[in-house]
Amino acid sequence: MTDTRALAAQSLADIALHGASLREAMDRHAQKLPDARDRALLMALVSDGARWWPRFDAALDRLLDRPLRKKEPAVHALLVLGLVQLEVLELADYAAVAATVEATRALKRPQLAGLVNAVLRRWQRERSTHLAALDAQPETRHAHPRWLAEAIARDWPAQAEAILAADNREPPLMLRANRRRTDRDTLVERLRLDGQAAEPHAWLADAIVLPHSTDVTRLPGFADGLFAVQDGAAQVAADLAEVRAGQRVLDACAAPGGKACHLLERADIALTALEFEPKRAGRIRENLGRLHLQASVVVGDAGQPSAWWDGQPYDRILIDAPCSATGVLRRRPDVRLHRRADDIPALAAQQQRIVEALWPLLAPGGRLLYITCSLLRAENEAVVAPFLAAHADACAVPSTLPAGQAAAVGWQILPGDGDLDGMYYAVLEKR
Repeated sequence: MTDTRALAAQSLADIALHGASLREAMDRHAQKLPDARDRALLMALVSDGARWWPRFDAALDRLLDRPLRKKEPAVHALLVLGLVQLEVLELADYAAVAATVEATRALKRPQLAGLVNAVLRRWQRERSTHLAALDAQPETRHAHPRWLAEAIARDWPAQAEAILAADNREPPLMLRANRRRTDRDTLVERLRLDGQAAEPHAWLADAIVLPHSTDVTRLPGFADGLFAVQDGAAQVAADLAEVRAGQRVLDACAAPGGKACHLLERADIALTALEFEPKRAGRIRENLGRLHLQASVVVGDAGQPSAWWDGQPYDRILIDAPCSATGVLRRRPDVRLHRRADDIPALAAQQQRIVEALWPLLAPGGRLLYITCSLLRAENEAVVAPFLAAHADACAVPSTLPAGQAAAVGWQILPGDGDLDGMYYAVLEKR
């Protein structure tokens, strides 16, 4: 039988020490577990391991005389998971230690089982001392890299502590009812009959909230395309776009296609979903097919429309711009391990290039939505404000939402606002 914790350690080492994404690691290892409950435990362990890696990876520097990261990466990751089980998942001490030691043997490192046991026992004896040392530094207190903790404090000084705390909480599972195939109330009732604690969202018309993550493929209606998984912050796009029947719409940087599908569920529009990476374009097609929707999926660079544009203007353009993903760390905890401070200027330059390239494709009176899942001002207002200043035919459309706050230009939802992901929106209209 495959040991779930051993697989989790291999997955976490792939993510934290070898640069894999959470999705890549799960695709590589989850298939080795035939039972859905074991796969759910694997996902929980790996997600929390990635989320709390900056804290407990640093703790191991205090607990180990010689680092294991390079020589025994899976065992190092297993020790991080052992601490996560003790401190975050709050498993019974004896069970967490025993299961972690047993996983060492499953990793075919029985010679290190005694070391793993000794490190975890030492943590238990010296716990208060080690926790105090970790809490003394912002990057280990909140498990964020120093550059990001400092950037958040600089951009959002009054909200910084709340943002960092929200990033480390389990997010709810949010669904989007496909109004082409059902209505939300009917779907909520069907989910409740299945034993799910489903609730309609308070102000998002298509959103359904479940308190905990689950295998959505096993939920009633998934195979029939009755719903999609999409956080409420992302569902705001369809409200701000205000699409109407007959309009031509471009969703640039569209993968995996959540916003494109939502627009198609709202109105009979001619939609082009543009994606730079062919593999990710395939995911758009898969989602369109399952939801029984139709769109033109094009592989191309949003910054070079001459290679794919047919010359006909669009009434609506969505730019879900490539960004740091710093607003979605609670759902993508691996991002905090891979993103670097020097990524931000390059991303901002790419965002500016895309907006400049696509603005001429918008029809007069049309609306362009600039969207990021970032909370850093350098990727948001600092991209949109100079664009507005340089284009006399562009004006910002004021937007107010029940969650979040007005930015210098546009609207910012911070992580945890209304229990939503962090997301930035600016609505621009062509005069």
